Amino acid sequence: MSKLTDAFNNGKAFIPFIVAGDPDEASTLNNILAMAKAGADIIELGIPFSDPVADGPVIQAGDLRAFKGGITVDKIFNIVKAARQQIQTPIVFLTYANVPFKYGYDRFCAQCQALGVNGLVIPDLPFEEQAEIRPFTQKYGLDLIMLITLNSGDRVPALAKAAEGFIYVVSTQGITGERDEFDHRLAALFAEIKQYTEVPAALGFGIHTPAQAKALSQFADGIIVGSAIVELAAQHGTKAAAAIGQYTAEMKAALA
Repeated sequence: MSKLTDAFNNGKAFIPFIVAGDPDEASTLNNILAMAKAGADIIELGIPFSDPVADGPVIQAGDLRAFKGGITVDKIFNIVKAARQQIQTPIVFLTYANVPFKYGYDRFCAQCQALGVNGLVIPDLPFEEQAEIRPFTQKYGLDLIMLITLNSGDRVPALAKAAEGFIYVVSTQGITGERDEFDHRLAALFAEIKQYTEVPAALGFGIHTPAQAKALSQFADGIIVGSAIVELAAQHGTKAAAAIGQYTAEMKAALA
């Protein structure tokens, strides 16, 4: 059984996201540990990228802070290595396709396995092109996480049947960022997904309050939050761990 799938066995999962290296390596490690201690079920660690097509202004700004701090892929692997000495919480990378391509699929996935990364979310990798990296994720035991949106249409069955770990359901048509309202069709989308797979499905993009998390978890198996946490990193800088930990605990409690 996938460690990511296992994370959904004890109720609704909370999956917080931070940008690796924002604003520096030590702070990233502290933030990871704070989220794990506060009850995060899975931690999503974003690898900064120059052209993040799925990310809104808040996460883009986090990427820029990380680049300013000198972050690299190898330094991110070192952060994960340090985290793994203290926590067992599943970790997934959100990365754009050029990062593992440039690093080398085999080398990148081998490092993920060696250091305890459990899966990959690749927003700009079309389903029809996943065969390029899937042999390497399978070789090294990584879950390749499918993204499904309200626009997936007749591709939903294939996406759901190919799912590993969990499914990342995108709440809206657009980029990341806090929102106050969510499309009424989401419940039906989750019901459709459940027709084709038993892999849990988590909802992300735009969620930022405990009330939203509680309401949306009526049909979602888990809730993913990024921009609200990256905003805390922006506000508190190198001392963000306490605020991020408190926010994580509040969001997790809303899903109980």
